[in-house]
Amino acid sequence: MKLIVLAVLCISLLLLVYIIFRRKLGFGWMTVFGAHLALSALGIYVVNFSGIFTEVYIPLNPMTIGTVMILGLPGVALLIGLKLTIFG
Repeated sequence: MKLIVLAVLCISLLLLVYIIFRRKLGFGWMTVFGAHLALSALGIYVVNFSGIFTEVYIPLNPMTIGTVMILGLPGVALLIGLKLTIFG
């Protein structure tokens, strides 16, 4: 099973590298990715330490930051809603 997962990971990595170099994307996408990553972490940080929701603390981990990166600010609202609903 581990061998299959490793093979899928290697093939995916090779295909991603092929796409990056084939389309000549360069490294501009890394700037956009980094900006989204920083803004996502900042959005979660603001919610945690602003005092707007005193009973809500959203941990800064790859899952929460990834959710906010994909969904944007509605992702922060989603995480707050989940935190209040499930753990409130």
